[in-house]
Amino acid sequence: MSEVKKDIEQEQPQLPLTPAQQVKSDWKALVDKISYKAIVNNIPYISFVALLGVVYITNSLRAIEMQREITKEKNARTELRWKYMDVKSRLIKTKKETEVIYNAEKLGLKPLALPAYTIETENAAK
Repeated sequence: MSEVKKDIEQEQPQLPLTPAQQVKSDWKALVDKISYKAIVNNIPYISFVALLGVVYITNSLRAIEMQREITKEKNARTELRWKYMDVKSRLIKTKKETEVIYNAEKLGLKPLALPAYTIETENAAK
């Protein structure tokens, strides 16, 4: 009787698979590929992919930390530039003639009314 069933199954023409049957057969093929033997055979590849993942994560974290450090340095540089500009503007203001005269008057000095002149001695002329 079992021979009869086999003969009947062999005699039936193979009908094209429906999409649901194709998905089911694809699923079975996928499960066969992910079997224990397949995993054991692919351990070098799996370990390589894991190593690449670790390197990728490490590199990403390092890049983020480096970007934060660059931002801190940029902010510090900007602040130092502001201080430089402030000190420079104060220096320019204190060097102005009117400021020098004002500060000299506090010390009891007065500006010259006549232009400056040089005193020469006879020994220095020869």
